[in-house]
Amino acid sequence: MENQLSPVHIKIATRRSALALWQAEEVSRLLRNAHPNISIELIKTTTTGDQLLQESLATHGGKGLFVKELERGLLENQADIAVHSMKDVPIELPPTLHLPVILERENPCDAFVSNRYDSLDSLPKHAVVGTASSRRACQIKAAHPHLEIKLLRGNVNTRLAKLDDDQYDAIILAVAGLRRLGLASRIRSHISAKKSLPAIGQGAIGIECRQNDDAVEALIKPLNHADTQVCIIAERAISQALEGGCQLPIAGFAELNNSQLKLRALVGFPDGSKICRSEKFGTKNSPVELGHEVAADLTAQGADKILAAVS
Repeated sequence: MENQLSPVHIKIATRRSALALWQAEEVSRLLRNAHPNISIELIKTTTTGDQLLQESLATHGGKGLFVKELERGLLENQADIAVHSMKDVPIELPPTLHLPVILERENPCDAFVSNRYDSLDSLPKHAVVGTASSRRACQIKAAHPHLEIKLLRGNVNTRLAKLDDDQYDAIILAVAGLRRLGLASRIRSHISAKKSLPAIGQGAIGIECRQNDDAVEALIKPLNHADTQVCIIAERAISQALEGGCQLPIAGFAELNNSQLKLRALVGFPDGSKICRSEKFGTKNSPVELGHEVAADLTAQGADKILAAVS
């Protein structure tokens, strides 16, 4: 039965990129499945992050630049919800907004994409690997110091075009993004979480809305995937405790097995010269506490000094 609190019409704030639109359309599909009589409108926005396609986001405030304009739409009542890739969402949200819903996670791992080579291990000395992620860079350089890391920005298709133009020998992208865009065939191999620990929130989609908006929360509540939500809460607690942003070389990945929560994290210099690692176990009832415990372990190893040096 249709929830009596559900609004007849809902507006979804989204970026204009192909991947962001896929995510918004997926949320729309799930909402229509849950509420067949609903009408949905996409409010498409070009964010500051989308406009800085040739520069490192770290020098302009990080990946929060992909989120701010969408949040403004919520704050000004131009939209009811905003759909985000969770790896782009800053830890601190505007005080009147929150993230009550996390969709079931797609594969969180990194993908090795190349036209000539099968894996990172097969790349020759001085091969050029493209990525915009300092997290990926630090892990690649630590394991493969003979490789050259080169900045790679732009949407997924732009990055693939640069690879096809022989500007890079290989590029690293998220498995989830390639799958969602129907580009899984471009994945030469999956990079295991053991070799490249994923970004905090990677592969997960979150729905942000105004606090105390009971009608909207009742509408989106059926879309929440409780196990994924627990994992994302644990991962984000690491970043919150370390006071680290999306663009810093921080990785965090939680896995839930029944009620046991396993959390791995690392912080490293982008050149791979030093990496602090932590792995701990807890329960799904205490994800924040586990995240803080892992962060404390990393700090004891000197992670705070690394983050201070690269910030």
